Amino acid sequence: MNLLHQVALTPEQEDLRTSVRRFFATRAAEPHLREVMESERGFDPDVHQRLARDLGAHGLAVPERFGGVGAGWREVAVVAEEAGRCLYSGPYLSSAVLAVAALLASGDEPMCRDHLPGLSGGSTVGALAFAEDDGRWDAGGTGTRAVRAGDGWALTGAKRFVVDGHVADLLLVTAATDEGVGLFAVTGNAPGLTREVQPALDPTRRLAAVRLESAPARPVGEPGDGARVLAEAVQVGSVVLAAEQLGGAQRLLELSTAYANTREQFGRPIGAFQGVKHLCADILLGVESARSLAHHASWALAEGRADAPLLAAAAKSLCSEVFLSAAATTIQVHGGIGFTWEHPAHLYYRRAKSDELMFGTPGEHRAQLADRLGL
Repeated sequence: MNLLHQVALTPEQEDLRTSVRRFFATRAAEPHLREVMESERGFDPDVHQRLARDLGAHGLAVPERFGGVGAGWREVAVVAEEAGRCLYSGPYLSSAVLAVAALLASGDEPMCRDHLPGLSGGSTVGALAFAEDDGRWDAGGTGTRAVRAGDGWALTGAKRFVVDGHVADLLLVTAATDEGVGLFAVTGNAPGLTREVQPALDPTRRLAAVRLESAPARPVGEPGDGARVLAEAVQVGSVVLAAEQLGGAQRLLELSTAYANTREQFGRPIGAFQGVKHLCADILLGVESARSLAHHASWALAEGRADAPLLAAAAKSLCSEVFLSAAATTIQVHGGIGFTWEHPAHLYYRRAKSDELMFGTPGEHRAQLADRLGL
């Protein structure tokens, strides 16, 4: 069996794509997105619940013994790709991906039993809080401190850029201990916990600043194992985010070609002019390259292959650049209307620019790739 055949989606995964695309088309279209992104929460709780409960999307990577579907990260990437097409604003990346990945990577069975059923069913919104003021997306800059307090632990410090942290019922927080960096679970109503929405370029994905002042917490996994757990969760997040970026770029290609075929100048569709053809061809080339690498990365992750970390770094780097380039080119194809608030092109550009920086820039991922290859 060749690699192309292995990486291709199965009929069941294609059916999942069809169902999710239909769901988002009816419940998360652009008018609805514009309405909810101005709301206090930034998303529609009913759509979030239906995605988790009716489609089982939040439990795809969760084993059945923890109340999940028992599929894998390949299926999660399929959902993320469709979410990226419509700039879905609900807590999917934060809760169904990062929080679930961190709990599974920890190997902490009691904590998984306590929290994965809620995350899978959508009754719990989870968030992974690890970045701080220095903007690092690894455990190296952890300044938050965890100390023993009676029979438990207390956390003091601050986190930034926490995806959906303003609404999370469960925060998984990295903190330094005497044994090294650990991972801790903090409930959304814990005393000493405060959070607020951070100003962000992308209005369709909320980021929060979180502060902890002796906030009670439960350890997740082995003491000092937080750096490894975080690295695995961010690897999963990078692959899934790459799939989401691919979905966004694909939608931009559709918007650009549709406009080029209907907008007329000098009595001809603008798509008949060579300059516009080249712009659309550039988007297409980027999308197809991104599709190949994003699908390969999600397949490798789901299969537990040794090269999954390499492919995760490569996919996040390429898909970030393709999405941002597609967004900029789409604005150019649309001309003056592409710059207006009423047109969706600028929303995709904002998401693309924000995604480019999340979990590390393309240059940082290429540096990781070079290190892993010994270059």
